[in-house]
Amino acid sequence: MEKLVLELSGLDCPNCAEKINNRVSRLAEVSESNLDFINKRLTVSTESSSIIDDVKRIVGEIEPNVEVKPFSGVQIHKNRTREILEIVISLVFFVLAFIFDSGVLNIVFSLLVFLVSGYGVIISAIRNLINGEAFDETLLMTIASVGALCIGDIKEGAAVMIFFRLGELFQDIAVERSRKSITSLLTLKSDTVNIKVGSEIKEIETDKVQVGDIMVVRVGERVPVDGVLVSGSTSFDASALTGEAVPVEASEGSEILSGSVNLTSVVEIKATKKYSDSTIAKILEMVENASEKKAKAEKFITKFARVYTPLVVAAAVLLVLIPSIVTGFSQFSTWLYRGLLFLVISCPCALVISVPLSFFAGIGCASRKGILIKGAKNIESLSRLKSIAFDKTGTLTEGKFKVTDIIPSGDLAKDYLLKICAYAESMSTHPIALSIVERYGETIDNSVLSDVDEIAGSGVKAKINGHEVLCGTRKLLEQNSIQAEFDYDDSTCVYVVLDGRYSGAILLGDSIKSGSKSAVETLRSKGISTTLLTGDKENTAIKTANELGIDNVYSELLPADKVEKVEELISDKEKGCVGFVGDGINDAPVIARADVGFAMGGLGSDIAIEAADVVLMNDVPTNIPTAVSISKKTMRIVKENIVFAISVKLLVMLFGAIGIADMWVAVFADVGVSIIAILNSLRAMLIKR
Repeated sequence: MEKLVLELSGLDCPNCAEKINNRVSRLAEVSESNLDFINKRLTVSTESSSIIDDVKRIVGEIEPNVEVKPFSGVQIHKNRTREILEIVISLVFFVLAFIFDSGVLNIVFSLLVFLVSGYGVIISAIRNLINGEAFDETLLMTIASVGALCIGDIKEGAAVMIFFRLGELFQDIAVERSRKSITSLLTLKSDTVNIKVGSEIKEIETDKVQVGDIMVVRVGERVPVDGVLVSGSTSFDASALTGEAVPVEASEGSEILSGSVNLTSVVEIKATKKYSDSTIAKILEMVENASEKKAKAEKFITKFARVYTPLVVAAAVLLVLIPSIVTGFSQFSTWLYRGLLFLVISCPCALVISVPLSFFAGIGCASRKGILIKGAKNIESLSRLKSIAFDKTGTLTEGKFKVTDIIPSGDLAKDYLLKICAYAESMSTHPIALSIVERYGETIDNSVLSDVDEIAGSGVKAKINGHEVLCGTRKLLEQNSIQAEFDYDDSTCVYVVLDGRYSGAILLGDSIKSGSKSAVETLRSKGISTTLLTGDKENTAIKTANELGIDNVYSELLPADKVEKVEELISDKEKGCVGFVGDGINDAPVIARADVGFAMGGLGSDIAIEAADVVLMNDVPTNIPTAVSISKKTMRIVKENIVFAISVKLLVMLFGAIGIADMWVAVFADVGVSIIAILNSLRAMLIKR
C-alpha cells in the first residue's frame, strides 16, 4: 500500500475540502483519504500512484483554481490583493448605496456591490450544481441573495454577498495565522551544511550528511543534524526545540540537538545521525502529521455539516411552500423572504472552520512551549486524563547516578575508600563506575593498576599497587565469602573489599528532577491520580514516590509488567483516560498501550518518541500538566464554538421563520457568528498554562 501526499495549493474553502476528500475516498484504488484543510495537504493510502489524475479531475470539478502537486512542506502564502480590492470596491459601492437611500442610484450601487463581490460565489455555486456537489455555502448564499434581489430587497441581497466575502477573507487570514504558528518550525531545517574533509571545507546538502562527518557550524547557523561537539566550546539557543529561552552551554563531548542555533563561536560537530533520523526531522514529521488524527468533535462537525446543509435547504423550501399553500399565495413573497433568511442563517461555515482551527491553534500553542501533540485526537484524550503513570529513571529523575554517601569501615579514611574504588572502576563504562570516578575528580594513574576484571552484573576486581580490590554488589561479596557490615539494599550501593577485608560502601542515588514534585502536585490538583511504575527495588521506589507525593507505587517491574499495570488502570472505568510517561526503549510498549503516551524528547529513545502521542522536547516534567491545561482549554473553546454557533443559528432561524428577524440579523447569524467563533478559536494560541 502506497502513501501519496499531495498539496492542494490555493484551497481556501473548508466545505469544498470535505467534498474533495469524500470523493477521493470513494475511488476504488483508495483505502483511506485524509484532507488536512489547515495545511492544504491530501494524504491518500492507495495501491496505485496513477490515481493522481483522478484526484486532479475531482479537484478541478470542485475547485478549478486549486493546483494539485506533490507536497513540499513549504507553504506559499496566497496573494489576496485582488480579493481585498474587490471587497474594498464593494464596500465603497455599499456606502454609496446607503447615501443614495432610494431611487435609481441606490439600485445601481447595490447591483454593483452584488456583481463585484458575488460573481465568484455564483460561479462556484453553478459549477458545483453541474458537478453534483450542490449543497454548500455558495449555493445557500446565491439562492438567498438572488432571491432577495427578485423580491425587491436589493440592498439586503448585496449585503449577503459582501459580508459573506468578508467572512471568508477573515477566515482565510485566521487559518493562515494559525498555520504560521506551526509551519514556522520548518525554518529549523538547514538546507546545506559545511563538512570538513581533511583541511578543506565543502558545502553539501543536509540530506547527504553521513554518520561520522565533521560539520563546521558558524555563529548564527543552525545545527543541521544531531551530533557531538568535538572541537571548541560555545552556547546554543535550543528554544525552538524545547521552549526554554536560556542558552545551553556546550563543550567537547556535549551532545547537540539538530535545530539548535550556535551563539558564540565556531565549533566542529561530529554527526551521530543522518538527517532523516535526527531530532529536527522527527519534529517536522510529527508537526506535519499533527492534524491528520481527527478528534471526535471534528468528525462530528464533518458529518453534521454533510447532513445539515441539505436538510436546511429542504426546510427552507417547506417554510416557503407550506404557509403559502395554507394561507394563500398572496403572502408568497413574505414567506419567500423568510425562507431566504433561513438559508443565510443556516450556513455552517462557523462550525466547519472554527472547530479544526481551535485544535490546530492548541497544537501550535503547545509546540511553542516544547510540547509536540500528535493530532487533535490526542488533545481530546489529554483533556479527559484521569490517571497518569510514570517511569522513574530519566523521567522523574535525572537518570544520572551521583555519589550520595561514603561509608568506610573501621579507621579507613573516606577519601582513601573513594580513591581505591575510583581506581578499580576507572576502566569500566558503567554509569555507576563513571559517577564514582567523576566524584573522585583526580587523574587516574593507570601505571598502578593491573589485573582489572569486570564481572558482568556484579562489579569489578582489580589490583592497585599489588593490593586486591573488589567493588560491586552484595552478590560479589557472597561469591568471595565476605560479609558486609550493613545492608544497603534500599539504595544503589557499591561495596568495597580491600585485600579480602570488607572496607566500606559507597552509596549512589539518582537525583529528582527539579520540576518533578511540582508536576505531580499540579496534576493532583487537577484531579489526576498518579502512579509510579519502576524496575527499581521496592525501598527505592517507595522513597521516590513519598518524596514526590505520588499516590501509588509498583516496583521491580519488567516492561511487560508495566504494560499489565497500565491495562489494569485502563480497565478501571472510573480512572477515565490513562497516560504513561517514559523515556527509554523499554518504555515504548507501555507508552504505545496507554490512552495517552508521553515521551521525553531530549533524553528519550527514538522508539519511545515514535510510540508516543505527546513528546516533551525539553524533558521537563512540569510540561505534562501544561499539556493537560492546553488540551482542556482547547476543548472548552471547541465546545463553546459548537454551542454558541448552533444556539445562535437555531434561535435566529426561529425568529426568521416567525418574521421577527430581517436580512441584517441573518447576515450577523452567518458572518458575525463565524467571525466570533474564529476569534474564539484563536484564543487557543494564547494559552499560557
